[in-house]
Amino acid sequence: MLMPIDQWTEVLPKVDMGPNSRHLFSIAESQAVNYVKLNMYPDGGIVSQSRHLYLGQSWLITCLQARFRVYGHVSPVIPSDVAEIFDLAHVFAGGHVQFTSDQHFGVGANLIVPGRGKNMGGGWETKRSRAKGHKDWVIIKLGVPGVLEHVEIDTNHFKGNFPDSCEIHALYTETTIDWKIHDRDEDWTLILPKIKLGPHRQHHFQFENVEGKLYSHIKVTIHPDGGLQRVRVFGRRSAVDVPKVVGDKSASTSATPTEPAATTALTPKIVPVLPLTPEGFAPFGKVIQGYSDLHAVPKGTKVTPANGGTAQKYHKLSLLESSYPVEAGATSGISVYRCQPCQDITSDGFLALKVLERHPFTNQAFIPMGQNSGEGFKYLVVVAHNGSDDRPDLSTLRAFIATAAQGIVYNTAIWHQPMTVIGKVKIA
Repeated sequence: MLMPIDQWTEVLPKVDMGPNSRHLFSIAESQAVNYVKLNMYPDGGIVSQSRHLYLGQSWLITCLQARFRVYGHVSPVIPSDVAEIFDLAHVFAGGHVQFTSDQHFGVGANLIVPGRGKNMGGGWETKRSRAKGHKDWVIIKLGVPGVLEHVEIDTNHFKGNFPDSCEIHALYTETTIDWKIHDRDEDWTLILPKIKLGPHRQHHFQFENVEGKLYSHIKVTIHPDGGLQRVRVFGRRSAVDVPKVVGDKSASTSATPTEPAATTALTPKIVPVLPLTPEGFAPFGKVIQGYSDLHAVPKGTKVTPANGGTAQKYHKLSLLESSYPVEAGATSGISVYRCQPCQDITSDGFLALKVLERHPFTNQAFIPMGQNSGEGFKYLVVVAHNGSDDRPDLSTLRAFIATAAQGIVYNTAIWHQPMTVIGKVKIA
């Protein structure tokens, strides 16, 4: 369906073109639009590349080697509901990659675009380094300051050149910063301690040091180098306008503001439920699973053909542990639990945590089995470390959703929720 001609606004009058040349045209500030119409007279060839279309103001149109580029600023799409969790770093939300330490093989701006990339060239990749202690980093300005919750680090297509590990810092600032000059470690707050990454898949990690705090920028550091396909920073925007902060920590950054205190005397702690991955669960135990794509197998896992080539063997994904006193006469064994699906999930996807338990002398494995092993039948895994008072340290509380194709092994003495089976119900 063609739009009426009177609905189009001319932003660039008719201009002369030449062969084999780069043409740059500045355009006055415009209103936000989502379509651009290019007319050429009388005919000829220009290939349109809509993936480079960033709309907003301060436009620049260029024709370069039979390509059509339109540059500007994104008109952000921000949820009106302040409780909604969304990707604050996404380009559609106004996110902007402001600095990369290196982008030899793939540009940093790829990290926040839609999709998961078609190949390694669709992500951010740095050159190799053999220097001891080398690291690379990228700084992303969020579309709006927000209270952060969790991050997705995607290494899709990076099968041998994914980073060994990563960490994430955040800060709040109201000013424009030249990161080449002002990038001091003391200005940043660590929100994800250094953690291992794996090849060719999505990783999900819950942030630390973020409750009730607003952040405007994140800094993703990879060790030692390599490639990431996407970075998704999930959280919610502030319930009020970002307050003006006085007392700068430096010329470039401001103290991290906090959200107004809740009016209720006690606010429940809400823990996001993230997809179970070996890296995310590593501080608490092991994940037992096979992989249809061997490129996605965690680094260090031994895989060999078995059963005459009809199977793949994943060796020793977990070892048995027991520290019972000899006089206890304890033995290892296999038991079966038949679990009913949980009925206590609220309509908006919340489940109250009522009890945690632990086994102080052994690790403990749970492997799903039975008929109801299809997609939609999952179970909830809630864990925490032991605190100094020999009770669960709730600051370390983490929750994961495991599929019927994944087993888990709790490390010895890890606090955990009893087995909680989820039917075809979406968990918040």
